[in-house]
Amino acid sequence: MTAKTLYQKLLDSHTVATLDEQNVLLYTDLHLMNEYTSPQAFSGLNDKGLPVPLPGQNVAVVSHIIPTHSVKNRIIADPASALQASNLKRNCDMHGIPLFDTNDPLQGIEHVVSPEHGMIRPGMVVICGDSHTTTYGALGALGFGIGTSEVEHVLATQTLVYRLAGNMRIEVQGKLPIGCTAKDLILMIIRHIGAQGARGYVIEFCGTAINALSIEARFTLCNMAVEAGARGALIAPDERAIDYVLERATDISIDMREQALAHWATLFSDDNAVFDITHHFDASEVAPYVTWGISPDQAISIEELIPEDDRHGHSETGARSYTAQALDYTGLASGTSLLGTPIQHVFIGSCTNARIEDLREVAQIVRQRHVADGVRAMVVPGSGAVRQQAEAEGVAQILIDAGFEWRQPGCSMCLAMNDDVLSFGQRCASTTNRNFEGRQGRGAITHLMSPAMAAAAAITGVITDVRKLNQPENLHD
Repeated sequence: MTAKTLYQKLLDSHTVATLDEQNVLLYTDLHLMNEYTSPQAFSGLNDKGLPVPLPGQNVAVVSHIIPTHSVKNRIIADPASALQASNLKRNCDMHGIPLFDTNDPLQGIEHVVSPEHGMIRPGMVVICGDSHTTTYGALGALGFGIGTSEVEHVLATQTLVYRLAGNMRIEVQGKLPIGCTAKDLILMIIRHIGAQGARGYVIEFCGTAINALSIEARFTLCNMAVEAGARGALIAPDERAIDYVLERATDISIDMREQALAHWATLFSDDNAVFDITHHFDASEVAPYVTWGISPDQAISIEELIPEDDRHGHSETGARSYTAQALDYTGLASGTSLLGTPIQHVFIGSCTNARIEDLREVAQIVRQRHVADGVRAMVVPGSGAVRQQAEAEGVAQILIDAGFEWRQPGCSMCLAMNDDVLSFGQRCASTTNRNFEGRQGRGAITHLMSPAMAAAAAITGVITDVRKLNQPENLHD
């Protein structure tokens, strides 16, 4: 029998038909939707008079355009955004699709809501009109983003035409140093392989450092794999992942549980499986990472200086180099340190870092401290469930006492699609996944970093090495 990678096993179990050497018709176990990538798909479906045959395998959320002001009943004031939300509700009601609507107490970001409610299980294929669907690889599920035109096909058939990807393995051995997180690890990986380094591949993360990560840390890792161009990210499900799923998937009966466990036990890459590319990293070499430019691969450890060289240069064409373009936009200079760079805003949130572990980490650092003068700091939990848990644990109160705004769940300032937008020239320490030009507001400057590093920036008012802070006692001691 031919040895197979985990990715190949998931493909084989979901392939309805082979179309040609590069494309298959793929069955999808779960299709997630939000308010901004689904309108055209529903319009096409309704114009053709087509039903949604498996509405229970489609779930919708309002997340990107929703305001996050801390009010009990949220109202979407922007007319265009309000129309998107109302159209989503109308279409979901028409087709019987479950919806986490604007004021649903469990509303949140799709990539936070779905796993926390047991919707994501090992061996599934999960798709969404959002590129960060790679998040679900943390549980051994193949997740990937699709285009708006593909959403209609999925709604009508629960399948899509899928172009095959290559197999890439990223092995990380060793132990992450104190003060370093999965966010630092993935920023280091992207920096080394490049923003297109995994283009056309599904990454499988493995190694002792990966095994040691919590499930929430694995979500962060897989979430940002797409920033290296990956079409998917996978981690073979271990006991920790299975326990996470079983705790939340309460609909799995005893009989189903035995069948599920037997199947999940097969979800790993065979010993002799062939990967097209393999990268090796040493976790002990990770330090806190911060982006200095306008792409996630333009990142350095806090101990380094902004680079002089330009791997993406265009000097032969006479065009401005990518490094020069980034430095012009961010107002920084080659050969200088990011340490001490003043920031005006801190944003802790997004589908990358807005889970309870992230918020606990921030609370540990800011406890008995206060946000620096002149800094506006926001914490936006990834879901209503995360918000409720943070409040029950006292985490939210620590953040509020430290001077953070405690907001309602949503995508918020991850991208400027709502009213949480930075002003021109503002510099933000952000736990999000992208630092593109204008991503958080026209002319705004984004520095990606971990929640711990963002917390340190909030209380010092500058980009700071969190390891240098005299941290208070652990929150749970």
